[in-house]
Amino acid sequence: MEINLEQITLESLPSLSKTGSTRSILRLDKVHPIVSGNKWFKLRYYIAEALEGKKSTIASFGGAFSNHIVALAYACKALKLESVGFIRGEEAGSITLQDAAKAGMQLHYISRNDFNDKIYLKNLYHQPDWYWINEGGYGKIGAKGASTIFNTVDLNSFTHIVCAVGTGTMMAGLIDAANCHQQIIGISVLKNNFSIEAEVKYLLKKKDQPITIFYDYHFGGYAKHTPLLLNFMNELYLSEALPTDIVYTGKLMFAVNDLITKKYFGDDANILVIHSGGLQGNRSLADGKLVF
Repeated sequence: MEINLEQITLESLPSLSKTGSTRSILRLDKVHPIVSGNKWFKLRYYIAEALEGKKSTIASFGGAFSNHIVALAYACKALKLESVGFIRGEEAGSITLQDAAKAGMQLHYISRNDFNDKIYLKNLYHQPDWYWINEGGYGKIGAKGASTIFNTVDLNSFTHIVCAVGTGTMMAGLIDAANCHQQIIGISVLKNNFSIEAEVKYLLKKKDQPITIFYDYHFGGYAKHTPLLLNFMNELYLSEALPTDIVYTGKLMFAVNDLITKKYFGDDANILVIHSGGLQGNRSLADGKLVF
């Protein structure tokens, strides 16, 4: 598969709040246009385990604009594996799912009640040669893959590393890999998702590690957005040529800018923002809402 880790770059963010600290962004999104950003890092060891176990098919779960689903479909196609996606609700028309199907993924549209019972679905559909991955790549194997983000470039100089939090898998991997002088900060993209701290802690190798998550930047909930967020994303692109999405990275960047403005970070902080890739959520917007 055409994953190019050498494409990952560290870039400065001069247009964010000019207050005090320095800030940079890690462009994980550059590794691949579809298997983008943290999607590859979370999937890599799951896929390796499936191949080692001589499984023919990988199955997983997601929504209509799931970065995880389309990334998995493309990765399986590249590796000559079959893929199956169990999709929340009757959301057959999305462009993202059409792309997953074109990559060979067999799609099953599941009622929202049944979708929440993953054990029931696995028991109903499982085949001996299937390998299952949790929604969004959640799990200790996914966190292990996410920890290898630290191997891409030298991140030792950063004091604060900030990431978007959906399942919490990437955050757990970053916490496991971080040095003792580094604080990992999560920005929750879901509304009132306070249980995520326990879900992150479950994935950690060292359970006593502190967990810092901000919950005030969800803009109404998962994949919700407002004109304020869209305007911020557009301005960021015009000033930095930095594409973000309405689900994860747009909210992340807004939060970092706001926290800098509110002097959450000290003047001597060296802040790194993780661009986790995946812009599928933007495909749910009407044309013209974003300038990129």
